[in-house]
Amino acid sequence: MSQARPRDPAEPGSGSARGIPEATVARLPVYLRALTALTERGIATASSEDLAVTAGVNSAKLRKDLSYLGSYGTRGVGYDVAYLRYQIAREIGLTQEWPVVIVGIGNLGEALANYAGFSSRGFRIVALVDADSDRVGETLGTLRIRPLEDLQDLITEHQVSIGVITTPAGSAQSVADRLVAAGVTSILNFAPTVISVPSGVDVRKVDLSIELQILAFHEQRKAGHAGALDAADVESA
Repeated sequence: MSQARPRDPAEPGSGSARGIPEATVARLPVYLRALTALTERGIATASSEDLAVTAGVNSAKLRKDLSYLGSYGTRGVGYDVAYLRYQIAREIGLTQEWPVVIVGIGNLGEALANYAGFSSRGFRIVALVDADSDRVGETLGTLRIRPLEDLQDLITEHQVSIGVITTPAGSAQSVADRLVAAGVTSILNFAPTVISVPSGVDVRKVDLSIELQILAFHEQRKAGHAGALDAADVESA
C-alpha cells in the first residue's frame, strides 16, 4: 500500500499525464465558462482576444493553453465557439455525468447540496452523509441524509469517484480515509485543514478564510497600510 502523504494541488494530475501543465488544466474550466457565456449570447465564432477578455486572461496565454488541446482556431476567423466548448468539456471529462457524495451537512454542506448549478455542469449529488444523528433522516431536496456508516454502500451503489468534505477540521482526515477506503479517488476538501491521501488520489482544497485573508492583504495595500504596523498593532496581533 502506498504511503499516505499530503497531496499538493500543483502536483501533476490527469492533465499533466497528457503533457498539459496543471496551470493550464486549472484554466480550462474558466475557458469553458467563457465559451458558455458566448454561446448564451448567440455568438458563433470568437477571436482569441474576445475569448480572452471574456475569460479574464491575456490572449497569448489563452492561445498557448488551447494549443495543448489541438488546433481548433482558424487564422483570420477565430474559434468555433460551440465546437471549442465541446472539446474543452470533453477534455475536462464533462461529456458524462459525475456522481458526487457530500460528507458533512452543516451550513456549507447544505448550501452545496441545494446548489442547482452542479447538474448543468456535469455533476449530480447522489448522497448526503453526516455523523450527527440529529440530522440523519432529514431530507434535502430529493435526498435523505444518511449516517456515516452507510458511506461505503452509497459509494458502491452509485459508483462515486468524487467526494466532497465539508466537516469540521477535526473530522476531515477520518472522513478522507473512509472515502478512499470506499473507492473515491478525487476529493474536494472544504475543511480548514490539510488531509493526507495515498498516491493516486487527487485532492483540491478550498479554504474560504485564506481567500478572505488574501483579499484583506490587497485591501491593506490599497489603503497604504502595508508595513505600517506599530508596536500596538503587533502586540494586539
